[in-house]
Amino acid sequence: MPPFTPSPPSVPNMVPNHAPPYQQMKPINNKPLIGPHTETDFRSRKQILLQSHHKTNPLIWCAGIMCFIFSLLIILAGIATLVIFLAIKPRTPLFDTANASLNSIYLDSPAYYNGDLTLLVNFTNPNQKINFVFQYISLEMYLNNRLVSAQALPPFRQRSRETTIQAVHMVSSEVFLPSDLVLHLQDQVRGNRVVYEIRGTFKVRSTFGFIHFAYWVYARCEIEMSAPPRGVLLAKNCRTKQ
Repeated sequence: MPPFTPSPPSVPNMVPNHAPPYQQMKPINNKPLIGPHTETDFRSRKQILLQSHHKTNPLIWCAGIMCFIFSLLIILAGIATLVIFLAIKPRTPLFDTANASLNSIYLDSPAYYNGDLTLLVNFTNPNQKINFVFQYISLEMYLNNRLVSAQALPPFRQRSRETTIQAVHMVSSEVFLPSDLVLHLQDQVRGNRVVYEIRGTFKVRSTFGFIHFAYWVYARCEIEMSAPPRGVLLAKNCRTKQ
């Protein structure tokens, strides 16, 4: 007799009897999710972009071309000027004191300086192909870094390799000096060696053919004079820079 096998216990049905049967989900719509009128919107936007690129005014084209040509001419002129400068090697004018005479020195009360000095100065153009026009010339005389006299010269022209000599009369009248400078000046007069400094400021315009350019030149000359009334030039040291 076969063994008795008990039947499995019955599991209660947890799904209610009124639940609807499983239904297969169907796609809602096969069209893209970017909107119903996507192609129409794309065409309208394309037309707007094409309409925004209208034709440029011919006057604007002409102005742009003229600006380009003008800029190109400026660049070419700068390159040509640089080449010419490198070829001719321009030099600044030279300033020198050829001669000088110290006529008088005397002190009033006793801190005021009075003096009379005559200079013979040289302006030299060392260039072979460049001409100079001295548009502004100012000379100042200093006694131990204190201004005691100033003089302006009239403008003049100077050709290449030319030297111009000018006489300058430097007169000082009632110039106040500190007590230490007065003592220093008195010691120089007693030692028969008075030292002055001549400072020159020049505005020079150089010309080479159709090329013109202006610049400032500064000159310094230290001169040693014997005591007045017959003071003569004993030594000098001049230099010029741009």
